[in-house]
Amino acid sequence: MTLHPREDGHHALVDGNIDWGSDYCLSLDGGPPLPDPRSEHQPAGIEGPSRRVDHAAFAWTDDDFRPPPLSAGLVYELHVGTFSATGTFDGAILRLPHLVELGVSHVELMPVCEFAGQRGWGYDGVNLFAPHHAYGGPDGLKRLVNACHAHGLAVLLDVVYNHLGPRGNHLARFGPYFTERHTPWGAAVNLRDAGSDQVRRFFIDNALMWLADYHFDGLRLDAVQALDDDRAFPFLAELAREVEAAGAARGKRWELVAECDRSDPRTTRPLAAGGLGMSAQWSDDFAFALHAFFTGERNGRWQDFGDLDAIAAVLERGFRHQGTFSRFRGRAHGHPLEAPAPERLLGYVQTHDQIGNRPRGERFSMLVDALALRQAAALVLLGPFVPMLFQGEEWGASTPFLYFTQHGDAGLARDVKEGREREFLSLGFELGTTVDPESEEAFTRSRLRWEERDLREHRAIFDWYQALARIRREAATLGELPTRVEFDAPSWLVFDRGRFVLALCFAGEPRELPLTEDTELLLASGDFEVRRDRVRIGPQGVAVLRRNTYT
Repeated sequence: MTLHPREDGHHALVDGNIDWGSDYCLSLDGGPPLPDPRSEHQPAGIEGPSRRVDHAAFAWTDDDFRPPPLSAGLVYELHVGTFSATGTFDGAILRLPHLVELGVSHVELMPVCEFAGQRGWGYDGVNLFAPHHAYGGPDGLKRLVNACHAHGLAVLLDVVYNHLGPRGNHLARFGPYFTERHTPWGAAVNLRDAGSDQVRRFFIDNALMWLADYHFDGLRLDAVQALDDDRAFPFLAELAREVEAAGAARGKRWELVAECDRSDPRTTRPLAAGGLGMSAQWSDDFAFALHAFFTGERNGRWQDFGDLDAIAAVLERGFRHQGTFSRFRGRAHGHPLEAPAPERLLGYVQTHDQIGNRPRGERFSMLVDALALRQAAALVLLGPFVPMLFQGEEWGASTPFLYFTQHGDAGLARDVKEGREREFLSLGFELGTTVDPESEEAFTRSRLRWEERDLREHRAIFDWYQALARIRREAATLGELPTRVEFDAPSWLVFDRGRFVLALCFAGEPRELPLTEDTELLLASGDFEVRRDRVRIGPQGVAVLRRNTYT
């Protein structure tokens, strides 16, 4: 069959049809068979034939599901391949009751589009419209989303529009999808030069496909600072406008969450106010502030953080740098975030990046003691931002989360390994013994061990996280409350949300907070003592108080 050119720059099949379930390839000017850039399914992987999918054939049962607002949610990031023993969409379904028990409202899947091999993080995808075959393909993904909705869980999908993977990427053969400019991950996607209208259309159609055909409730956009775009109406704003319009036509509000390291308030500013229209953005500043303070690490990006002042600054202002000097960058960075806007930021102490981009993939719980872990968790779950956890964090999982790939190309595997080692050294890490990302060991060691969740030590951590999540939900039902941060560096911090008060003592002399007939102690851990009319909090202690009436 012959594809015919259209005036808009695309080519289309007009003199034939490909049946649902049929496999096919595309040949450019008599060249070798290639997958369709818009392939809906790659059952044999990135180099195999494409397969048509009848999206209308799936029996959805989620018509009555209404996602909870992200601003009042608890997000849980997971990697499908390591979340369950089978590493599949169906395997993840079996663990959804655990997320409900914990108090999660939104599940965020790391990228699931087709990438090289059977295992990988997903950020080197090349068939962006096709759910990974090893996870269970299109129907498996739909079953997972449908099951999440049946459990009352909204689902966000991590998508990557700033680059494509190094293997199996044939997109440049089909048009001017890339430029000669480069990002840290390869050639920059063409969002501004000649032909960029069609390139933008490709990615916007991809976003709308996930939302409409797979019933996702929103998307997380990877590293948007790497989008090479200087057009008057930026790609992100165009994407936000189309997503908003398509959602409104279906009676839905789809969320767009950006990862961005620019500390730029325009990212989450509404379109009508000249912003990019994202619902929220990840707050690495919050993670860096907590990590540097509790672990004592000061290398790399953490050199701009480390003291209690940095935590208080992020809690109060959202961004650490608001046009001030950054030692890590060697220049001024950021711009003030309009306040109050805590619901525009996702707060966390660890993500796949914070863990996996270490030489040995250590989790935060492997770097601090149990009391520090509880304090950090309290700041995440009861702080001003939308809290987010990474899989297994809630029970202090003993498994690392390493970087792993299966490119199947010795030269590429060597380049990845050496490139990561150079990056580790530049960030001040000592290499020591590391695991080859291409090895199966890197993958299997990263798989969660669910049997350890109910061991006494791990169950105690889970109970703490669950209790904090319960308080968080109660706070959300009371509506927007004023927040205030008081601290006495380097030892004492009180975060006052009006009805709820979070107090932490890190070092030095014990501190006291009054208890009245109207104030009660909800939760405490570490060094604390309840007296007749006050609670005494000592080093590494944490306490949560509730005012039963508040005006």
